[in-house]
Parts: sequence; structure tokens; C-alpha cells
Amino acid sequence: MSRILIIEDEEAIADLEKDYLELSGFEVSICNNGKEGLQTALAEDFDLIVLDLMLPGMDGFEICKHIRDEKNIPIIMVSAKKDDIDKIRGLGLGADDYMTKPFSPSELVARVKAHMARYDRLVGSIQKNNDIIEIRGIRIDKTARRVTVDGVEKAFTGKEFDLLTFLAEHPNHVYTKEELFREIWDMDSIGDIATVTVHIKKIREKIEYDSAKPQYIETIWGVGYRFKV
Repeated sequence: MSRILIIEDEEAIADLEKDYLELSGFEVSICNNGKEGLQTALAEDFDLIVLDLMLPGMDGFEICKHIRDEKNIPIIMVSAKKDDIDKIRGLGLGADDYMTKPFSPSELVARVKAHMARYDRLVGSIQKNNDIIEIRGIRIDKTARRVTVDGVEKAFTGKEFDLLTFLAEHPNHVYTKEELFREIWDMDSIGDIATVTVHIKKIREKIEYDSAKPQYIETIWGVGYRFKV
């Protein structure tokens, strides 16, 4: 079942949108605060986000920007503001659509379905020719820069993705922290190798079933790390 996140501070509107979307077969979550909405959007896997512009804690523009830095899922921005400048700014930050309140819930459902169908077609067509690495449940799409673990997409920062991809492309090869730092960060590693440790920890939290007992990225004590196949 496709999952949708509604970030909307007007509870009556959010509940109405939720009811219509659930009747159409979607699983829907609601956040009424901007900061909470951003945290939820980044921490969980959703197929589309309905994002209000004016929110307590953090506005929709800032939320949209942060989500786009991490994920490519469709975002429909909604607002009572009718000014073209707000629409232009929202779309410029990566929103896929902009709806002006008031609008009918049925129109929202129609747009949600249209954007999700278009996104599915786009992802499907891209993946046919993409450079893919698949190892024991981990799927790394180098072209789209996306990672899934047992079918669930995980959000990676740029360096996390580069580090995971490099290790996966060189399985069973042991690399020192210095070598990984030079390879991924492309600079002198003196005094900075702790960066590698931090990134390995974050990657493990996303791909390992138990990060304390890693099955993919192994620590070779006194040497470095290797990706086990």
C-alpha cells in the first residue's frame, strides 16, 4: 500500500484530506508541526508528501528544500497564498505541484494519483538502463543514487552513498581508513580519518539488521573495513 505524509497545521483540513486519501486506498500519516513533519519525512519511507506552506516551527519552503536534499519522491505543496511568486518559489525548490486553498479533496486525490503514476513510470524507465549493484538484499542504483534494503528505500547523504558504493564495488577487499578517506574525500587524510568511522556507523544503521553485529561492512581490527559478500 502506498504511503502518504500530510504536513498540515489545520487539523480539520488534514483529517479531511486523510479520509479521502484512505478511501482511495492510501495509507496516510499526519504531522501538524513543521519540524516534526520534516523529521518524519526524512526518517520514514513515503511515496508522496502533501506539504502546507505556512506551518509552525518551520515553513513549507524550508521543509521542501531539506526533503529534496535527501529524497526524490513527489511533493505537492498547498497554500492559501495565491501569489505567483510563492508558486514559483515552491516549484523552484523542488515541489512537483502547487495547489491553492480552498480546493476539493477529490481534486487532491486526483493529483496525488497522477503524480504517483508519473513518478512510477519515470523510475521504471530510468531503472531499465541504470547501473545497479545488488548484493544480498541491498540494491544500489548508481545512476539514480538510490539505495534499497530488502525493498525498502533508505536515505543516504552524498558521501554515505559514495562510501557504500565504493566498498560494494570492491567486495572482500580490506581498506584502511586512510585509503577510504583519500578515495571518497579526495584530500589528505591526516587528522580526519574519524570522518570515515562516523560515516561507516551511519551506513551500518541503515543497511544492517544489527549494526552491532554487521553482516555487510566488517571491521578488520587494526586494519580497516571490507564489504563482505
